Amino acid sequence: MTSTQSNSKGVAIITESAQGIGRSIAIRLAGDGYDVAINDLESNKENSEEVKKEIVAEFLERRVLIVLENVSVEEDVKGLVESTAKEFGRLNVVSCLQQVHCQTHLIIATSDDFESVLSVNVKGTFYSYKYAAQQMIAQGEGGRIIGASSLAGKKGKSTYAAVPLCMPCAYCASKFAIRGLTQSTAIELGRNGITVNAYAPGTIQSAMRKFRELCFNIGW
Repeated sequence: MTSTQSNSKGVAIITESAQGIGRSIAIRLAGDGYDVAINDLESNKENSEEVKKEIVAEFLERRVLIVLENVSVEEDVKGLVESTAKEFGRLNVVSCLQQVHCQTHLIIATSDDFESVLSVNVKGTFYSYKYAAQQMIAQGEGGRIIGASSLAGKKGKSTYAAVPLCMPCAYCASKFAIRGLTQSTAIELGRNGITVNAYAPGTIQSAMRKFRELCFNIGW
């Protein structure tokens, strides 16, 4: 049975959805009637399986696909979109949640430190927008693309309150870039009936944040 034959509202890809914000988005979209493709790294396979189990148990008619790919690698993102479209027959929504931080100060950060943040946060979003748009245009039915900026993408920060050893400049730069990427992509894809938006969440008390706070408190 394809998604067009079921009572599915559509098909959604949610990147970085094994935990945190992405997990919540995946569960919410499933609850709203979407079949979902959960994406995260291979290292988060166990968490991805738990999210799938939770969705299947709570929303019996929903279908869930796990695709373990690295969003900072272009071919992986292309494969993510192709695998989802092949499995479900279409793609209607893509939620791009890419965020990594650099845990060092600006004055001692290396080019690799800075590039590692931009590679995931900016390139990962760019690849997701690109291949989602290609698929949606080919379908000719429009679509919804959603990126993740941040309050740090609206106003620069000098440090993080709980984790002052992080390098906010790289994270802020990446989130400001996502706003520009989103706005320009929205203009470009509007003619195809594809909306492109970004949201700007504040601090989320995720497992990763708790771990960073613990490391700081014990002097790591």
